[in-house]
Amino acid sequence: MPGPGGGIPGPASIQVGARHLEVGSWHAATLAVTGYPAEVGPGWLEPLTAYPGRLDVSLHIEPIPPAVAAAQLRKQRARLESGRRADADKGRLDDPDAEAAADDARELAYRIARGEGHLFRAGLYLTVYAPGQQTLAAEVTSVRTLAESLLLSAQPATFRTLQGWVTSLPLCSDRLRMRRAFDTAALAAGFPFASPDLAARDPASTTTPGGVLYGLNATSAGVVCWDRWAQDNHNSVILGRSGGGKSYLAKLDILRFLYQGVQVAVIDPEDEYTRLATAVGGACVRLGAQGVRLNPFDLPAVTGPGQARPDGLMRRALFLHTFLGVLLGETLTAAERAVLDQAIMACYHQAGITADPRTWARPAPLLAGLAAALRDGGGAGGRAGRAARAVHRGHPQPDVRRADDHPPGRAPGRLEPA
Repeated sequence: MPGPGGGIPGPASIQVGARHLEVGSWHAATLAVTGYPAEVGPGWLEPLTAYPGRLDVSLHIEPIPPAVAAAQLRKQRARLESGRRADADKGRLDDPDAEAAADDARELAYRIARGEGHLFRAGLYLTVYAPGQQTLAAEVTSVRTLAESLLLSAQPATFRTLQGWVTSLPLCSDRLRMRRAFDTAALAAGFPFASPDLAARDPASTTTPGGVLYGLNATSAGVVCWDRWAQDNHNSVILGRSGGGKSYLAKLDILRFLYQGVQVAVIDPEDEYTRLATAVGGACVRLGAQGVRLNPFDLPAVTGPGQARPDGLMRRALFLHTFLGVLLGETLTAAERAVLDQAIMACYHQAGITADPRTWARPAPLLAGLAAALRDGGGAGGRAGRAARAVHRGHPQPDVRRADDHPPGRAPGRLEPA
């Protein structure tokens, strides 16, 4: 936040103590990592970056020139080898730690000589924040326990709290300079930071987040992005207590999907989404109102080359099978489905609509045409014919509203049963 007088961003005040400092209304303490495990695996910093509290993890890296690294390794190998030979001359037992260090130094020296790796000086610092001093002590204990479980030795920056806090800020300034030599493999194992955040990537880019922004992770403060259309199953469920913001999240979800060109259809029995539909230029279809009709024969709108599925006519025919099955309350037999298929295709052909998507913009047939086709085809005596006649009698055809009178998108938007 801006400092006093609108100057450089910073806290309102800082009070420096021996073991902690007060930064505005927060108390902070810095830990410097002085001991590391012999080997680290991929994502070895993940438990610290995903700590469920306010914790700043700062990693300062400085490359060592290859010539300097080779000279340092040569001295280190000579020191270890001389110590090992002195112990052998005096009849002492081998030191396993010294043996392992000598082998590691020898292997690292050969990798650097072959150009397979480099040396770096790295400093790892942890700054813990808490609203009170007692809470800060408990948080520091928790962080040190977590670090010890990772075989990391973290020591408090006693009497250097201000330098430690500045070191953990994104200023690229290491005021503590408590560093350790790392090779390329060990340092690369911490990048990229593994995280429990739900982040989707843009397929066209390896770095740009894709999908929809859902918010920030409550524990790690990381960005949560997700693209449901990139998953095998596009379904999602929003659960929560009453008044917890489920409807607000759903509306935000709809708005963000509309920005991506996704077509959205909402079943709104409580008239809760009318203002949203009006604001985004959508259509509100009030089923059962005077003069409102939905034509199940409507095909997907064609807005340009490649915008419609080539199997749209067949999908609509299958939908009509389901539609009549729901009206009858039972499943049609194979013979009735065959007659119905012939009648549906006859209706479309009479309207001049074929499998060619260029013909789908023509006016779709009505249910009256299906009833006539069933009668002409000799299927009027079956259940399909009875259903078509019942629909025709109970639903007059004027003022038919198209089923796709809302913003187009990439998701199937036909008013079909789930």
